[in-house]
Amino acid sequence: MTSFSDLNLDPKVLKAVSDTGYETPTPIQAGAIPPALNGRDVLGIAQTGTGKTASFVLPMISLLAKGRARARMPRSLVLAPTRELAAQVAENFDTYTKHLKLTKALLIGGVSFKEQDALIDRGVDVLIATPGRLLDHFERGKLLLTGVQIMVVDEADRMLDMGFIPDIERIFSLTPFTRQTLFFSATMAPEIERITNTFLSSPEKIEVARQATASETIEQGVVIYKPSRRDRAAKEKRGLLRALIDAEGDACTNAIVFCNRKTEVDVVAKSLAKHGYNAAPIHGDLDQSQRTRTLDGFRSGEIRFLCASDVAARGLDIPNVSHVFNFDVPGHAEDYIHRIGRTGRAGRSGKALMISTPSDDKLLSAIENLVKMPVPRIESSFITPSAPERPAKPARDTKVSKEARADEPVKREAKPAKSDKPRGRGRGGGRRDEGNVVGMGDHLPSFIALSFEERRQADAA
Repeated sequence: MTSFSDLNLDPKVLKAVSDTGYETPTPIQAGAIPPALNGRDVLGIAQTGTGKTASFVLPMISLLAKGRARARMPRSLVLAPTRELAAQVAENFDTYTKHLKLTKALLIGGVSFKEQDALIDRGVDVLIATPGRLLDHFERGKLLLTGVQIMVVDEADRMLDMGFIPDIERIFSLTPFTRQTLFFSATMAPEIERITNTFLSSPEKIEVARQATASETIEQGVVIYKPSRRDRAAKEKRGLLRALIDAEGDACTNAIVFCNRKTEVDVVAKSLAKHGYNAAPIHGDLDQSQRTRTLDGFRSGEIRFLCASDVAARGLDIPNVSHVFNFDVPGHAEDYIHRIGRTGRAGRSGKALMISTPSDDKLLSAIENLVKMPVPRIESSFITPSAPERPAKPARDTKVSKEARADEPVKREAKPAKSDKPRGRGRGGGRRDEGNVVGMGDHLPSFIALSFEERRQADAA
């Protein structure tokens, strides 16, 4: 069995690895580190939680152990799709360079430009950045990439699939053609791999697991759920999530709950907190300091449930996540691999449960086609029952025989008695005068009572 000492790493790097307690490299590390140390381009494909970060950090710092950084000209560059993943790479760098005098700078959004400029001005060996913030510094004239010797693209499929292609191409054009390039990812679709051929020169392809496979240590399951009514769907779905959590009992020590939309993340986190669950949200719209505090709280155990968008699905290394709950079926099948990869890391066991509604059938089929296996269905007695159906009204028989009608007694309703009170002449017909009517009643004029002949004679006289 290969050990880290067999990989020709720098002795000080080996000492740092030994301090962390690791003795045996993972398959992706054993396959990628030797060609990287030899200066070759590497295309590494491996499932999440297999140590891809150390696969490029260890050879990179071994190659950089000799040499000196110059102001505004980093010697190596690591690109990551999210702030959290970039921060995690920086943590790995600190861990493995504890016995070396190498410097780094982390360029991510949400942090002051002034502090980052100060680090770059002093000169750094390793620059870890998200594409947007990196280009911001370059356009401000604070950074030169002509001294980059090693360039790493972490989570390459996500970087190229999230609309970063123009930024990536521009960044590559700013680096020397002679650079060494390393691509690492959990998935690599054929069209994405075709694009990487533009960036890599005769790469050593290391594929330690079938593309888009989940770790065998992760128990998977999906609940097929049909809401009772459309207007109750969201509320019932949140209730089902709580029921799934409760059903896991003490085995669910902590969990990440994934939602597709940022607004849904906030709603689910608020709902869990309202029902007594220790939950907090994390997504791209939150301030970086708040995101950092939330992640630190989840790692330390102060927060039990982390409600997240896909910003947390890629690369976050939180070793002791017992469960992953997919509140929403991911819109891209590849995201399912990355989401459930937050549990069952480093050989530990984990469990990933998902809620699927009839409208998610196509998305669920895409996931099963990608992983080449059906996701086990969970028969759940705690699914919210559908609303009881109303009893049907008896149908009226419009075709009744004459004999049947003749036998039926005739039912006639008595007409209400007319009121003796005369109607008034007020507006709206609602007023009535009290007492006798004055005018054409008992006070009939005498000339009207005369006959026609009597009136003619009276007129002639």
